[in-house]
Amino acid sequence: MSKYQHLKEEAYLANMQLPELNLVLFTFGNVSAVDRKEGVFAIKPSGVPYPELSVDTMVIVDFDGKIVEGHLRPSSDTNTHAVLYKNWQDIGGIVHTHSTYATAWAQAQSPIPIFGTTHADHLTVDIPCAPPMSDEMIRGDYEYETGFQIINQFISQGLNYKEVEMVLVGNHAPFTWGKTAAKAVYNSAVLESVAQMALLTRQINPLAPNLKPALIQKHFERKHGPDSYYGQS
Repeated sequence: MSKYQHLKEEAYLANMQLPELNLVLFTFGNVSAVDRKEGVFAIKPSGVPYPELSVDTMVIVDFDGKIVEGHLRPSSDTNTHAVLYKNWQDIGGIVHTHSTYATAWAQAQSPIPIFGTTHADHLTVDIPCAPPMSDEMIRGDYEYETGFQIINQFISQGLNYKEVEMVLVGNHAPFTWGKTAAKAVYNSAVLESVAQMALLTRQINPLAPNLKPALIQKHFERKHGPDSYYGQS
């Protein structure tokens, strides 16, 4: 049995959630799970349909995107994951999809406004959208540069990746992350739902205002604050 069996199992189970949650079509997405002690992560193989995946098809790579174990080529987005793992030390899993509503906002090059309490249950700011990549970056190592496209957006907005676990990449699609691969998948599903509700809100009322600060604070803190009371103790 592989020494990375637990990691491959985590990545496989998380990847299989994407079609179950209607977050991917065909091969339009990937999940990775990291082992910080070993300095590696497991990721979906490139271009393999979800029904054909298994634990053994997961590919183990290091933080430079080089294959450590596996007989298939890793996801084409591997270097983006590698950059985020190297620079954001508290991430345990990453998801990339082309889910319909979140991708539509990314293609519109627009952050997702915080219109309602569903959004505020998970974060207190608009979901950020990184501007399209420069021509120079596109001509370089594209997937590697995508990682820095995301990081640079967080730096420019003064955002904390541990508090805002999702982003839109302009003209591209969403990325999410979390302390585990399962949490990253959860965040991807939340992002897609919030993106759909925000679009409908704009259609119903193009001038709809953002949620007022008192409600943002109340809904976020009742789930995540020091005196949170949502769920079971």
